[in-house]
Amino acid sequence: MVEIRCPSDCTWLASAREHPPAAVVRQQQRDLGWLVQVMRDFSERQSQIFFLINTFVSSYQPPELQPLQDDDIADAADAMAATYETAARGVIYEHRATSLPAERLAAALKPVLTEAGQRGGSAFERDAAMVLRRIAEAVRDLHARDTSNNRAYVELLSRVIRKRADEGEPAHGEGASPGAAPPSRLILP
Repeated sequence: MVEIRCPSDCTWLASAREHPPAAVVRQQQRDLGWLVQVMRDFSERQSQIFFLINTFVSSYQPPELQPLQDDDIADAADAMAATYETAARGVIYEHRATSLPAERLAAALKPVLTEAGQRGGSAFERDAAMVLRRIAEAVRDLHARDTSNNRAYVELLSRVIRKRADEGEPAHGEGASPGAAPPSRLILP
């Protein structure tokens, strides 16, 4: 494989972005279709919570040598949903995830949801609980389709929720300014 550093106006790179391979397009269509099915009856607020959670999960950085697994996401979502369901009934009790990686994910996600629901009250708690339950169900459903892949949901999120490419890399060599855009690359097999 050969990697070529391309300027941002490279015609080959622009063409590759505009016309991705058919397999990539089909995968994107399957991924988005599946996510739309998961969100089939969400209200606007539930959809916002769904994207907030999944955006957070897609950028979550677990501790070294402990990659995030689908089971961890489902476990964390179940524990947080149970906590929100209990809170919506007026009882303050924090349910715990069964695994340490899931507990870490839940602990990291909790402040994000707390901030999002500051003025939502029990309505937000019910919506968050429903969305978290649906995420746990979706993770298990996706894993059931591909039992050999313990990161199917994580990979789906990385395909659907695009991260900035090459974050933190200098744009034009070592002396690039901190706000400069990262270089574009064209990779040839």
